[in-house]
Amino acid sequence: MKAWILDRYGPPEGLTLRDVPFPAFRDDHEVLVRVYGASVNPADRHQLNPPLIFRRRQGFLRPKVGRPGLDLAGRVEVVGTGVKELRVGDEVFGVGRGAFGEYAIADETEVALKPTRLTFEQAAAVPIAATTALQGLRDKAQVRPGHRVLINGASGGVGTFAVQIAKSLGSEVSCVCSPRNVELVRSLGVDRIFDYSREDFTKSGQRYDVIFDTQLNHSLAAYRGVLDPHGLLLIVGAGPGTVSRLLLRLIKTTLGARIVGPRTKFFVAKVNKGDLVVLKELLDTGILIPVIDRRYPLNQVPDALRYLIEGHARGKVVINVEQDSHVTAGSETPKPTVRTIS
Repeated sequence: MKAWILDRYGPPEGLTLRDVPFPAFRDDHEVLVRVYGASVNPADRHQLNPPLIFRRRQGFLRPKVGRPGLDLAGRVEVVGTGVKELRVGDEVFGVGRGAFGEYAIADETEVALKPTRLTFEQAAAVPIAATTALQGLRDKAQVRPGHRVLINGASGGVGTFAVQIAKSLGSEVSCVCSPRNVELVRSLGVDRIFDYSREDFTKSGQRYDVIFDTQLNHSLAAYRGVLDPHGLLLIVGAGPGTVSRLLLRLIKTTLGARIVGPRTKFFVAKVNKGDLVVLKELLDTGILIPVIDRRYPLNQVPDALRYLIEGHARGKVVINVEQDSHVTAGSETPKPTVRTIS
């Protein structure tokens, strides 16, 4: 099988596409997925060159397991003996190990049946970004009908899902985006748009119950000025920059908020089957629609990561893993043998 390999930490140019053995199970509750679609996330970018404090599991000097890629959509090829709810042939979406390849391993608790209305590409755009928006707004911020929510960074992968989920929860939604993305954000049904080149939302005189922030590009005083006294600044990202710089920005903000306010939470989503099922229902009923900016073939994963790093993606950046094009009519794709690591 072909997969992208990370032999050393550094920029996307350090990745190489190689023929590698099929991945092995870690336990009997995993499945082998034939990948048809994947997508890139900030988490993938950060794994390329993480700070030393985050390398304990990955390897300090070089990656221990260098098969990147998390978001995936595809078809189950092999199931572990402990898997109860999935069968060979099921079309699934979720997260796995090594999604930037023709096959990846996923735990049965981190994938669910693919939304029937979506293509593999569209489904692969969903897992991390949409789960972040869902868990952030529904669980961390506890958004209710009538709440006033502002999405800072509304045109990105997480932001486009956050707008739609906030509306589905019955809130009044305002958004911040660049001039080029105003029409895109408007098409998602927002109530008010702040074009940041022309208007600063922190000086608008409006107040919000929740600020869902993917950029963290204002001062604590500015956030306090537009949040209700019991409002929440929910941080799900810190904009562009190196991992170390983003980490320092997060630490500075969260520590400062403990002293002077406002009430602030930072969290990282955990993809799970239950929330994927919730998202599947929203997607199949048309309440939630993935916004895809660019599509790249498997052999251009470094280009997709570079585009993400530039920080101007509108919605999600997806990878199309075209495998069937190499199978001639009447032939069968070889079935891999996957061994469990004891």
